[in-house]
Amino acid sequence: MIDSQTQLTKFRRDLHRIPELDRCLPKTVGYLTECLSALPCEIIPAGEVGFFAFFRGGRAAADAPSIAFRTDMDALPILEENDVEYRSGHEGAMHACGHDGHMSIMLGFASEVAAHLGELDRNVLLVFQGAEETTGGAKELAESGIFERCRAERIYGLHLWPGYPLGSVICRDGDFMASTMVLYIDVHGKSSHIAQYKKGIDALETACQFIGAVYKMEKNEVSPETRRLLRFGMMNCGEANNVVADRAHIEGTLRVYSEDVRRFLRRRMEEIADDICAKNGARFDFSNSDPYPAVINPHPLFADAKRILSKAGFDFIDTDEPLMPAEDFAWYQRRLPGLFFHLGTGTQAQLHSPRYDFDEGVLPFGVRAYKSLLGI
Repeated sequence: MIDSQTQLTKFRRDLHRIPELDRCLPKTVGYLTECLSALPCEIIPAGEVGFFAFFRGGRAAADAPSIAFRTDMDALPILEENDVEYRSGHEGAMHACGHDGHMSIMLGFASEVAAHLGELDRNVLLVFQGAEETTGGAKELAESGIFERCRAERIYGLHLWPGYPLGSVICRDGDFMASTMVLYIDVHGKSSHIAQYKKGIDALETACQFIGAVYKMEKNEVSPETRRLLRFGMMNCGEANNVVADRAHIEGTLRVYSEDVRRFLRRRMEEIADDICAKNGARFDFSNSDPYPAVINPHPLFADAKRILSKAGFDFIDTDEPLMPAEDFAWYQRRLPGLFFHLGTGTQAQLHSPRYDFDEGVLPFGVRAYKSLLGI
């Protein structure tokens, strides 16, 4: 069995040294599958985005259902600033969101499943997923047909979370994490010397007017009680300080819990862009990424997990407020009942920071939480 602090820490540090991005995860997948090869499971490839490990319960009938558990594998394009012996060995890439911890917990849990396989009257499906930080790899795995083939009846996932006591479970019944989509706006103007700016069409000014008008609309036309977030974080425009910018590129994010609110804000942004561009003589192109759904925990799974984990001695924090960060685990919840929760790390280090780190004492808590949910 591999739930000891020493072994889990080794997993975490080995994986932390080899962070890889998006779907290109050869070293990470190689490490994980080598560890799993010693266990009685079937490795099921899933294209570029990940793989599955299937354990057949020793007492499981031929048509027995499976319980699924998911971990993400990809890192972030961040240059690590931590001065530690297990620092990233891949310049410009870093596990700055705890995915190295998630994978280590899953490896420890896999060993526990193998040790208790003879007791199980159901099967266990472990999901190893890439592209969580980029294109939402969960959607492809959810649509792969494996969950149906393995008769998965529910799925669990966790995320290490700073700012909460070490080993505490943070969860919410219903709305938990927001639906999100990325916004892309290109404004097309006309270049001219700035001394003759009236001969040009200023894409920079048009873009600034658009952002200001959108923020005003969002504040005035949506109820303060409606949970949403609409902000722009990037604008690129212009070539020189004395030339009217002939183009501007803006990117932002829209996060909501209501499809109606998303459609309303998306439509109003386009109307605002139409109006401002018409007044200024500019033209715009407006597009967005495919939205992630919101993470919504079903009541039966939430209530069951709260009872099980509280009985197992976990500090179970039923948070009052849904969160604005997004998580592609929501795609699994569209396919089968799924519960997502956070596991407190006892530290304040911010996710996605070049100095992110966590107390590795949290890892056995993650293994124990999954064991409790499986009933071993």
